[in-house]
Amino acid sequence: VQLVESGGGLVQTGGSLRLSCSTPGFIFDDYVIGWFRQAPGKEREGLSCISRIDGWTYYAESITGRFTIGRDIAKKMVYLEMNDLKPEDTAVFYCVAGPLDVRGGVLSIAHMLIYVMPKRGEGTQVTVSP
Repeated sequence: VQLVESGGGLVQTGGSLRLSCSTPGFIFDDYVIGWFRQAPGKEREGLSCISRIDGWTYYAESITGRFTIGRDIAKKMVYLEMNDLKPEDTAVFYCVAGPLDVRGGVLSIAHMLIYVMPKRGEGTQVTVSP
């Protein structure tokens, strides 16, 4: 079972991109799908996730108000709409999926997205030019 990201590219500051994550054949009944990113020389950053069942969402503070996550259950797709992009958004963006598991409250959702999710795509590059 593979996650496949698409939609990355080069955009100018203030521009927009829409990332997509295809989740064919996913087996978990109750799971979340989300995104983290890794910029050169920086730590990974958990960004956002959405629940398959009820659609609740999480956003990291750094992207709140600029990025929107959505899902199409029938198509098994999750999207990340990114607006008002900044050079500091330049990174490889990874789609992840798995059960909601914050280890009894030990992990934040952001760290769950980075370290716990059992499924991860290969990543898609987003580059924002000044």
